[in-house]
Amino acid sequence: MAVLTAGGGVGSEVLHGVTDFGGDIMLVRVLLLATAYLLIRRRPRLAGYVVVTAGGAVAFQLVELSLSSRSAVASVVAYGVLLLVFLPAAAPRWRIPAVVTAASLAIGLEVLRWLLGGPPLGAVAVGWLLGLGWLAVTVAGYRRLTGDDLLAVGATPEGRSRVDQGLRAAPNEQTVLPRPWRTATCLAAAWVFTFGLLVGAGLLVTGPLAGSALVAADQAAVEWFVAHRDSTLDPVAAAGNRFGDTNWSTAGALGAGVVIVASRRRLRPVIFLAAVMVGEITLFLASSGVVARDRPAVPRLGEEIPPTASFPSGHLAAPACLYLAVALLVWHWSRGWPRWAAVVAAVLAPTGVGLSRLYWGVHHPLDLAGSLLLAGCWVGACWWTIRPVPAASDPGGGPGGHGTGGCRSWKLSDSYCSTPT
Repeated sequence: MAVLTAGGGVGSEVLHGVTDFGGDIMLVRVLLLATAYLLIRRRPRLAGYVVVTAGGAVAFQLVELSLSSRSAVASVVAYGVLLLVFLPAAAPRWRIPAVVTAASLAIGLEVLRWLLGGPPLGAVAVGWLLGLGWLAVTVAGYRRLTGDDLLAVGATPEGRSRVDQGLRAAPNEQTVLPRPWRTATCLAAAWVFTFGLLVGAGLLVTGPLAGSALVAADQAAVEWFVAHRDSTLDPVAAAGNRFGDTNWSTAGALGAGVVIVASRRRLRPVIFLAAVMVGEITLFLASSGVVARDRPAVPRLGEEIPPTASFPSGHLAAPACLYLAVALLVWHWSRGWPRWAAVVAAVLAPTGVGLSRLYWGVHHPLDLAGSLLLAGCWVGACWWTIRPVPAASDPGGGPGGHGTGGCRSWKLSDSYCSTPT
C-alpha cells in the first residue's frame, strides 16, 4: 500500500525524511549519541546497557524476519532505551508527556511508513511485540547484573533518591527561555525578513538580471566545472554532496546538541541549534519554491536530483548554518586552538559542499551565494534573539536564573561558568 506516494515531489520526499526518526536510522543514532552522552557524564554501566540493547536490535536488522517489521523493532527499542535510561532523571511533570510522545512517535512513524508503501500493519505489530520483549529481557539482565532498577523513579528503602541527578539535562538553568513568546515573535519577524531578502535576490537574478553579464558568467562558471571533470575527482565530489544532505546535517545537529547538553548542562544552546536548523529548512523550501530558478543547463552527475529549484542551495545552506552556529558557540566557550578549529571547519565544510555542487552541475555560483545569505542572516538573527550564551544581565541565564552570575571565563565544564566574580 502506498497511499501517500502518488505524484511524488517535495511532499513525498519530506514524508520519507520524517520516517527517518524511526527505524534503524533512529536506532543507530540512539546507540551512538546516547552512549556518547552517558560516557561524557561518566555513567559507564548505563552506556553499556545502551550498547547491548540497541546493538542487539541492530543485529535484528541482519536477520530476515518474514513475519515482523524490522523497522518497528528498531523504533520500539530506540525510544524505549531513551525512556528507560533518561526518564528517571526527568522532572515528574515531564514523565507522562515523555512516555506519550515516545509511544506516539513509535506508532505514528510506522503507520506513516505503511502508508508510504512499507511493511503491512500485521508485521508492524509483531515487530512492536519483539521490540518490547527484547527491552524486557535487557532490563531484567541489567537488574540482575547491577542490582539497579532502570524503572525506579522514587526513593530507595534506604531513603536515597533513585533519580540520577547526574543525567539531568540542564541543572544550571532555572529558566531556559525567560520570555519564550517574545523570542518566538522576534524569530518569526527575522524569518520573514530573511525570506524577503532571499526571494528578492532570487527574483532579481531570474528577472531583471536574467540577460545580464552577471548571469551569463554564472552559467559559464558551471560550464567550466563541467568541462574540467575528471574520474579521480568524481568520488571527492560525491563525498561533498553526501556531506550536505539532510541525513548528515541532522546527524551533525543531533551530535552537537548531545555534546552541549552533556558537557555544558544547558538547554538554551540546543534550542538555538534547533531554531537554526528548522529555520534553514523552512527558508530553503519556501524561498526556492517562490523563486523557482531552473537548474544549470549542463550534464549532471550522480543520482536523480531532488525536485526542488536551484536557488538557493539547500545542500549548502544546511552545513553553512550548522557549522556557523557551532563555531559561534565554541568561540564563546573556549580559548586557543578549539576556537580556530571551529572557524576552519565552518569555512572548509561549506566550501567543500559548494564546490561539489558546482562540479555536479546542479547549482550556479549565485545559488550558493543565496545559501550563504540565508545562513548569515538567519544564524545571526537566532543568535541575537535566543542569546545561547546570555549576558550577565539576562534573567535565567545562569545558576539561579540570574544571567551568568558574573562569569569572566568560559570553559567546557559541568558548571555554567568556572570563575565567578
